[in-house]
This record gives sequence, structure tokens and C-alpha cells, in this order.
Amino acid sequence: MKKHLVMAVLPLLAWGCGDSTDADNDGVADGIRDPNNVSVVVPSTPKGTVSGQVLGTNLQGLADVTVAMTIGSQAAGKSATTDANGNFVMTDVPAAAQVLLTFSKPGYATLRATSTVPAEAGTVPINNGNASFGPITLAQLNSSLSFQVVTPDGRPAAGAKGTLEVDRAGSIILSNYETGTSVVSRVYVEATADAQGVLTFNGVPSGTELARLNGSYNLWVSPLDANGDGAPETGGFVMSYSGASIVTSSVARVVNLPYSKPGNPAALAIESSSVPSMKANPELDPLRNLVRPGEPVYVYFNQPVQPGSLLVRLTDEYAKETLPVTATVNNGGYSATLSPGSGIVQEGKEYNVILRATSAEGGSTIDAKGFFIGGSQFSAPAIAVTTSATFYDINSSGSLDSGEVVALNFNQPMMRSGTPAYVFFENADLNASSALGVGEWNPTNKSAIGFPLLAYEPQSAPLEGGMYADPRPAFAPRLSNYSSRYYFRFYSSGTPLKTFSSGAIVPLQLAFEFLPSPNTDVYESVWGVPVTSNIAVSVTLVGQQPPTSP
Repeated sequence: MKKHLVMAVLPLLAWGCGDSTDADNDGVADGIRDPNNVSVVVPSTPKGTVSGQVLGTNLQGLADVTVAMTIGSQAAGKSATTDANGNFVMTDVPAAAQVLLTFSKPGYATLRATSTVPAEAGTVPINNGNASFGPITLAQLNSSLSFQVVTPDGRPAAGAKGTLEVDRAGSIILSNYETGTSVVSRVYVEATADAQGVLTFNGVPSGTELARLNGSYNLWVSPLDANGDGAPETGGFVMSYSGASIVTSSVARVVNLPYSKPGNPAALAIESSSVPSMKANPELDPLRNLVRPGEPVYVYFNQPVQPGSLLVRLTDEYAKETLPVTATVNNGGYSATLSPGSGIVQEGKEYNVILRATSAEGGSTIDAKGFFIGGSQFSAPAIAVTTSATFYDINSSGSLDSGEVVALNFNQPMMRSGTPAYVFFENADLNASSALGVGEWNPTNKSAIGFPLLAYEPQSAPLEGGMYADPRPAFAPRLSNYSSRYYFRFYSSGTPLKTFSSGAIVPLQLAFEFLPSPNTDVYESVWGVPVTSNIAVSVTLVGQQPPTSP
């Protein structure tokens, strides 16, 4: 076995030690007539050819097609023109080159295809390898395609802009070994709908041409912005049609543009707002519902509203009287700004807002309620109690009598949880006795009992089953569960009963330091600031007849 191997190798060694040249670049050593595996040498600059045939969709040869070659990112400077039978050939192309051929002819689709010029057969280097393209088929651009575009309300979509992509406007049949070849042949045409809403795309393959190539028409219609304000009145449209489907029906296809926000037109809602308590899914955290004085309220709808349908009313915390506010529809009906009158919104004050609007797309309406507090989340005002206190004079005596309710007001909405704090009267004998009684202030006696201070949010459930009720509101507000109004029930005992005349100035102590558990028994502001110290305030009592019904 070893002897046979040596005999086979010796000629190769002998040849390798000699001078072998290939001046004609044919891949065979010069002077060799019958080359074998020993006499074949690697060409220094091997070359190859590129050839092919171009046909119409009727499979007839297509003459005068320009074939331009690109190698890598550089134009190779080579081009050819097909003969009467659609054939072409390019020679002297570097072997192993990745070539891009562009096939073009006026009135026909352009096709681009890539392939590699062969440089070896198996493991043997070769010269004059051929990259074959084809047959290549190009569609003729001698037809037009029309679409009738209609707005959501059934009117012609005049001015609608569309783009038609013709995919597979040309094709190439690949040989088994041409797996590395890629092909692109698309046609893009843009058009604008006429006054009747008809989009016509000219210079495209007919349905018959495209059906032969198993191609498709891909249509894009942009959202319609008829008034040019940047807010489309409709949504867009995307659809694909096969060439065969166009052949079966030659009529213009109807394109129904959707509403600009597809979905159920009846579901008009507020999607976002600087006062999120107004949203369809309201956010009731007051800290998320702050509006700085002088700042408008911003509202964003899920579909456009009729500008003339927007109705907005604004009230204070008590919802008794409407406050000046200007509502403006923006962005094609998709948003609105609600601007309170100058100086209306004040820091720490709560406001109620109601909004009514009608959809421009489906006629549905929305009634949204919300609340907001004047201020910035980065600046919490100090907590205080106002110096005017109202008592409900049930018996019309003109005096605060035992059993009557006194309403106090903080300078901002507050929330209470846990055990209530007590209110005490300073320097007042409420039990006609020298002994310390209920509601009498003693700063050293934290176990003393006073009058519980409870929340009384305006327009909430009336006290005493309607005995103490707020006047009928301008509209029923959305409650925030925070209130600037608190109340206590005054009691006196002994003989004679202690009373206070309307207009009297009475010093009070709100004993927040006496709360048993500062972690669970809390009075805190919208900004999350708790009251931890006693508040001493002298209030002027003002008698008021309580309404007997809302």
C-alpha cells in the first residue's frame, strides 16, 4: 500500500518543484494539452461570466432591457442590453464576486437580483465560471388601479393620500445551485383622492400581469386631515389584494376609513387629565388632583368632541354657586383646556368641576365630574383654623345653646382617621360648677373629655337625617373624602345653662396633642401633613338657621 502511495505523489512533487505558469489565465499550466489533477494550477486572477434571459409575463423574450452591474458597494462599470430574444451576457467578471444586477426598461417594472460568480467546482478552482440569471420576468406598467375612499360618516374622502405597493412585479427562476440569489421587484405609486374620493394609481401592472407572477397590491391610505390642523379626522387604512382578486372584479374597491380612534364610538371618555378624578377610571388621591393658581385644567378625550357641545361648570367646595371658567376645544376635538377666571383658584381651596360633551364620531355624550385643590404638590401650606365659626341656631334664640352644632373651618381640606380630637372652651364654666366639666380646658389634663371634632364634607350625607343639610348644589359633586369643614356638638349643664350670643368671640383649644395614638389617630392635609400640635384659635360665633331639606 505504501509503494502505490509514493508512486502517486512523486509526479506531484516533481511538478511542484518546476516552473508552472498560466499566462492565458485559463486555470491550466501553459503547454499542457490534456490537463489532469496534477497539471491544473490556481489562476492568479480568475474570471467568469454573467448571463441570463429576460421575458415578459407572456414568456416572450423582452428586448432592449438594460442590465447594470454593481459589485459590492461600487458600480462595476459593466452593463448590457438584451437582444431580440431577451438574452444578455457579461464577460471578464471577477470570480467569487457578489454581483447585483438591475434590470430596467421603460414601461416595465424594475427587478434587482444578486448572485455569486463561481470560483470553483467542488474543491477545484475554475476559470470562466458562469452566474446564470433567469429566466427573469418583468411585468408591464401599463395599467391603473382605483379605490373609492369614504369617510366614517359616509362622505367622499377628498384629499386622502395613498400609497400602492406592487409586490412581486418581477420574478426570477433559480437553478438548484443558485440558493444564494435574492430578488427584489416592487413598484411604489402615490396618489391623492379627487373631489369624489377616488384614489387612482397609474403606471402599475394589470391584475392579469400580476396574477401571472403570483403578486399582490398592498394599499396604505393615510389618516385624513382635511383642515390641516395636524389632528386627523379619520384613521388610516391598510389592505392587501392579490392580482387574481383584481382580475375577478374590475370595479373600484371601496375603502371605508375608520374613526380616528377605532372602537366603540359610544364609549366617549376622558383618557387623561391634569385632574384625573374626571377620568373614566377616576384617580381620587387629592395629591394627584392639584392645580396651581393661574393654571388651566387639561382634558384629553379618546375621540374628538363636537366643539359647540362642550359645557363646563366650576364651583367651590360647597358646590353652591358657579364660578367663571372658559372652556376651549383643541387638537381637532381631542383635547380641551378649562381656564378658571383670574384669581378664582386659591391655594388650599377645593373646587368641583363637571364637564359635558358630545362625540363628533358617534353622537354619544359624556358627563364627567371631578374635584381639584389649588396648589402645588411641592409646596404644602401651613395648617390653620379660620376665625369665623357657624352655629346652627335651631331654636332661633340668637345664641349658641346646649345641643347645637358648631362648624369650624380649616384653611385647606383635611382627612380624619381613628379617634377624634376634642374641642375645649377656654375660660368658660360650662357646667355651672367649680369642678372641671366636659369641654372645659385644662392643658395639664390629657384625660379630660371635650367635644369630638368630626368631618362634615360639604354635600355629603346631611347630619341628623336632614336636620343639618347644605343648600341644594349647583350640581351634585364627586366627593373627595377630604373636607375643610369640621363640626362639634356643644353641650352645657347646670343652672343656668351656659350659652354664647351670636357675634361673641370665644377662645377654643383643638387638642390634637391629646390624641391617644399619633400613628392611627390622625388629622392630615391633602399634602399628607399631620396635625401634631394643639391649635388655639379665637372664633367669632355666627348663628345660622339650618335648612330642613337639601
